[in-house]
Amino acid sequence: MQVLVTDPIADAGLDVLRDAGFDVETGYELDGEALLDAVADANALIVRSGTEVTREVLEAGEDLVIVGRAGIGVDNIDIDAATDEGVIVANAPEGNVRAAAEHTVAMTFAAARSIPQAHGRLKAGEWAKSEFLGTELKGTTLGVVGLGRVGQEVAKKLDALGMDIVAFDPYIAQERAERLGATLVDLEACLDAADVLTIHTPLTPETEGMIGADELESLDGGYLINVGRGGIVDEDALAAAVEAGTLAGAALDVFAEEPLPEDSALLDVDDVVLTPHLGASTAAAQQNVATSTAEQVVAALSGDPVANALNAPSIDETAFARLEPYVELAGTAGRIATQLLDGRIEGVEVTYEGELADEDVEFVTASALEGVFSPLEWQVNAVNAPQIAEDRGVEVTESKTRQTEDFQSLLSVTVSNGETAITVEGTLFAGEDPRIVRVDDYRVDAIPHGKMVVTRNTDEPGVIGLIGSIMGEYDVNIAGLFNAREAIGGEALTVYNVDGEVPDEARAELEADERIIDVRQLTLD
Repeated sequence: MQVLVTDPIADAGLDVLRDAGFDVETGYELDGEALLDAVADANALIVRSGTEVTREVLEAGEDLVIVGRAGIGVDNIDIDAATDEGVIVANAPEGNVRAAAEHTVAMTFAAARSIPQAHGRLKAGEWAKSEFLGTELKGTTLGVVGLGRVGQEVAKKLDALGMDIVAFDPYIAQERAERLGATLVDLEACLDAADVLTIHTPLTPETEGMIGADELESLDGGYLINVGRGGIVDEDALAAAVEAGTLAGAALDVFAEEPLPEDSALLDVDDVVLTPHLGASTAAAQQNVATSTAEQVVAALSGDPVANALNAPSIDETAFARLEPYVELAGTAGRIATQLLDGRIEGVEVTYEGELADEDVEFVTASALEGVFSPLEWQVNAVNAPQIAEDRGVEVTESKTRQTEDFQSLLSVTVSNGETAITVEGTLFAGEDPRIVRVDDYRVDAIPHGKMVVTRNTDEPGVIGLIGSIMGEYDVNIAGLFNAREAIGGEALTVYNVDGEVPDEARAELEADERIIDVRQLTLD
């Protein structure tokens, strides 16, 4: 077996591969045609962030079994193309957690005590003792945006220093947060309470630019620390806020564009501490990610399960043909349920009825979890979704019954936050035609596809006409409509398939009518 390593990794990882009997080739300067030629004979490819694993590279590697990323981020790997080519993509999400958390703590101290600035003045020959008045962390409040692995580790470390912890993370269970000593709040409350705000959420369309000028204004007098992902904080707004004294300071290790451009406004502000993406740069972290990645390559090339595979299905080939349509339906039901709940998720229940209850549905359940967590974890899939649920303290329940009233097979996904629950049920018509047939107590017959709008309103004449008219005024074309009601004159629920986004102005106009209780736009693609 041939393993190609195109970015430097610790020798410990290379030793794992050689000890397993594999031939290891290193090519740290490969790109273009040279990379395509080298990967043509490889059974495994190991990269860090320096190699772009494009569709062209994956197609050139006709014998590739796995691409191993020695680290957590896989922005440089075309996972969809890897899946198309039947190549497993695996990362090493645990290896640098401690290093990233420790760097976050170090950056917090550096910002709060002006350590780099004081160091620079002293090296320049100035004894500027009276110019630096620091902030003690004990008794202050830490705000954590994103309470995942690194966020949890940071919370533990700074809680031990005597800081109070508040956190914004709509997808972690309240019980898990409480065990960490953190109080869950919404983003606005987190910003208002925090003396130090640290960011550990992935970069997704929802989080990009999440911390802008208005949010920084709410952090008045505090410090912002980002050792997570660039692009979440508006860097120009941050520089302006620190320069104006709105914030006491900031410390960043990651940036929207890396290397940081020479014309970045951040470089001109004294009270901003900057480091060149050093969060995982410790000897222990590099050894951990190298050995973890190598061990996964060994597993893949040996035909064993891959622990951190991001795209590899785990399902018996003979059952896959029967279950494949339900896999997609489960993910869709999960995405719908999560977007309708629109809040913290503490529990997920997946129920199977009828003939489907006789199948091994572990992978179908994992697909449902993928749908549930997809708004949070951009690289979530059916393989790593169960681990994400465990990490976030979300209770997952799976149940089966042979009894079903109306359908040959039926699956339902219920998401709950401890107080509120949303259930979405689906089935297949004519074998492979997916339908959503119930949302909570409302019977519908909705085609789950593209953009959808779900409205709840009083059951009165003219309401559906009003909704259609307002959407028409904003050039939103309705492709399909499915209506249900509890009872005559009670509440009704309508599902619309639409051809595009419903503008915020249109939603506001709809919700201004007292007959309309709620308007939710769903995205399924």
